[in-house]
Amino acid sequence: MAFLILDRLTFTMGDWGLCASLRVGRGECAALIGASGAGKSTLLSLIAGFEAPDSGAILVDNQDIGSLAPAQRPVTMMFQEHNLFAHLSLYDNIALGCHPGLNLTPADHETINQALEATQLGDISRRRPAGVSGGERQRAALARCLCQKRPLLLLDEPFANLDPRLRQQMHALVDELRQTHALTVIVVSHLPHEAAHIADQMVFMHEGQITEQGSASITLADPQSQELRDYLQFTPSG
Repeated sequence: MAFLILDRLTFTMGDWGLCASLRVGRGECAALIGASGAGKSTLLSLIAGFEAPDSGAILVDNQDIGSLAPAQRPVTMMFQEHNLFAHLSLYDNIALGCHPGLNLTPADHETINQALEATQLGDISRRRPAGVSGGERQRAALARCLCQKRPLLLLDEPFANLDPRLRQQMHALVDELRQTHALTVIVVSHLPHEAAHIADQMVFMHEGQITEQGSASITLADPQSQELRDYLQFTPSG
């Protein structure tokens, strides 16, 4: 049974439009791929509530979340920019996932410590973002997402600026956390062969439409549309 259902979701901005239907199973990872401007980030923004669709429905675990504010949705989103506050320690940045005013309970501290352990940041949790590496900052942003304890995790190319080795490590960490915390994950990627290492299904977007989707390995090995074949021709294999 699908955990996330997008039912004929439409959105227009000027002369550009999006129309998408999608089903993602509970605990699955779906990779959104496609050229810049295809609508991948817009689709995540619609799910998260940062944009409002013109029509259609967004259901998470059989609940229509379309009328809910972003903070009320069972969704957390991680962007390419890690959005850490420079004046706060990693610990406090992560703690914002529990309470925006840092009014923390003993249970919150336990949640934060578990997130630190899961992302291997315990030894440097008192450092500020400027004092750690790019990969460590991204792990802190991911730990903050974990503290929100929401079942749907949206990743908008959060590791694009990391080198290939760190990207591989972060993908492996996301996959581990997905399984440990029973998360459903949608990740936007311009590197489909890298994303395929953790994705159950590949979803190809072209000019605001989902034109192809299926098993990650099969979709990449045997693309059915000329648009996907053209797109894969110019993306690195891995």
